[in-house]
Amino acid sequence: MNKTLLVLSFCISFIIFFGIWPPEGNSAKPFHSSTDLSFFNDHLKIATPLDSGEYFLYPSECKGCHGFDSAGMANIDPSGLDVNLYDDWETSMMGLSAADPFWRAKVSHEMLTNPAHANELQTLCTSCHAPMGHYTAFYKGQPHYTLADLATDSLGQAGVACGGCHAIKDSSTLGQLFTGQIPYDTTRKEYGPFTAPFAGPMQLYVGISPTYSSHVSEARFCSPCHTLISNTVDLAGIPTGATFAEQATYQEYKNSIYPGIDTTCQTCHMPKLEDPIKIANGYLALAPRSPFNLHSFAGANSLMVKLIKNNKSSLGVSAPDANFDSTLSAINNQLTLNTLKVNANVVAITSDTAAINVSLVNKAGHKFPSGYPARRAVLQFVVTKSNGDTLFASGLFDNNFEVVNINSPYEQHHNFINNQNQSQIYEMVMGDVNGNRTTVLERAAASLKDNRLPPQGFTTSHASYDTCKIVGNATTDVDFNFNGATQGTGSDIVHYRVPMNGYNGIINVSAAVYYQTLPPLFLSEMSTFSSAQIDTFLTMFANADRSPVLIARDTIQNIFIPLAINDTKQKQNIIVSPNPTTTGIVYLSSGIDPIKEIEVYNLQGNKESVAFTNTNNGCQVILPNHKGVYFFVIKTAKGKWVKKVLYL
Repeated sequence: MNKTLLVLSFCISFIIFFGIWPPEGNSAKPFHSSTDLSFFNDHLKIATPLDSGEYFLYPSECKGCHGFDSAGMANIDPSGLDVNLYDDWETSMMGLSAADPFWRAKVSHEMLTNPAHANELQTLCTSCHAPMGHYTAFYKGQPHYTLADLATDSLGQAGVACGGCHAIKDSSTLGQLFTGQIPYDTTRKEYGPFTAPFAGPMQLYVGISPTYSSHVSEARFCSPCHTLISNTVDLAGIPTGATFAEQATYQEYKNSIYPGIDTTCQTCHMPKLEDPIKIANGYLALAPRSPFNLHSFAGANSLMVKLIKNNKSSLGVSAPDANFDSTLSAINNQLTLNTLKVNANVVAITSDTAAINVSLVNKAGHKFPSGYPARRAVLQFVVTKSNGDTLFASGLFDNNFEVVNINSPYEQHHNFINNQNQSQIYEMVMGDVNGNRTTVLERAAASLKDNRLPPQGFTTSHASYDTCKIVGNATTDVDFNFNGATQGTGSDIVHYRVPMNGYNGIINVSAAVYYQTLPPLFLSEMSTFSSAQIDTFLTMFANADRSPVLIARDTIQNIFIPLAINDTKQKQNIIVSPNPTTTGIVYLSSGIDPIKEIEVYNLQGNKESVAFTNTNNGCQVILPNHKGVYFFVIKTAKGKWVKKVLYL
């Protein structure tokens, strides 16, 4: 049967089976308007099956059925919200991967640093950022696929588009091949999560057979590009024979609790809608499918999404602003709801020192931050007086969004912080063959520091640990990923010791974690080079909103600091027992001067009403019913002293 007869046969069957027009004598409105119907006629004219030697569709070919439905029947949730795949994907970093101006600038930087193997560098980088263009060239025998090739290849410029993922086959090597080694199916199949797909339209229009396979819902589906092992070169650009795990998000995930509880990359980055959704436009009788994975691909890189939105014309991106805003909303929800938990807790407090612990728990399925080695998270800790004056501040940013008083060449991991010049920064720092910090990816020989928060369940005994090690002072921090002898908490506790310098009164505490995609320090090496890609990006970056993103915060308000005590010898003669108390009953006595008066305050500085009973040389105090920390202000003939009492 030739193509004309095939098309005619399919159209007749389509009309009869799907009811585009109502049967004769039926006055009901047709499912689609005449305008919508013209789409199918036009689609038959332009959407011809793939030619011989071609393997990937342009995403515009998929948009007709999996994009916005003007009839409002498909690709919407039960509330009527548009959830079409194309619009969500288009402004994600998957859709923007080849347009990303920082990526292009960084490839240029690496080429200028090591020009002898510039072609190999570009070929490696395009395998994940422009996989359809890269692999088409590879299948046709082209040895390299460069930025120059990409500039004239609209297929490559589509980034990680529909076929770039859905053509990945269930190979025995999937989950074992990394660094852009993608096992594609070249037999014109594309894989999806739904059984018994309705294959006719795709086979007719584009010559591809939709095929069910469970592997598209598994974490290993993402592994070819989300573990990146690079070959190390020395400062002269000569390979050392060693490798470096530049990115190991998939391996971090493997070393966590999440594979064991059936939580995958798709669970968080492609959230499911349990309500049935019609997944293709124009098919009246097409059964809705469930669960439906959103294609928003929300990660953490809001900086680049905003930068591309603001420069989309010059970058050749045509997506509407509304789609960018939807992506940014999804990223914000991911960062603020699914990433990190922060809790501040007052451990002890006197007029000399406030001991405050800040605990962080990683809620992500991999290290936080993960991915590209520029990413970092900064713990900002601030203590202020009741009038707003700052008593202590760590982790502040300057006007260029660099951490104030950061140590060179990088800030070490801290367990205890008692100085405002110390800041807790969670990051991976790369070192070259001489042990010096580098941001040149090819020169990375070893991690100098990696205190990024591990995922829950992460252990040093796991088979994947060699690609995602903890490095530096965090390895000796007793509560970094540990609770006593138990490993795998995915948490850290930072112990702040804040000098009070005799201050008494009310203090307020704020502990906040900020995320940065591209800290200024990471761009310092690249900024010494010039190319069209570097200059373009740096100009865009200088004009971008570079402010760090607030991930999580905890505050403690109105903490009472007791009065100073100068006579420590006299203080020792005032006895409080038992302390801690488990009954709320406390006995006080003085070995020198009788106690004249006692006032009891809670941690917020509020005076408590308590019951007193006098004894021979002191008194009995019955605390309120609520447990916590109390301050006893004790007066004798010689002065006033403060005792802290714990009611457990």
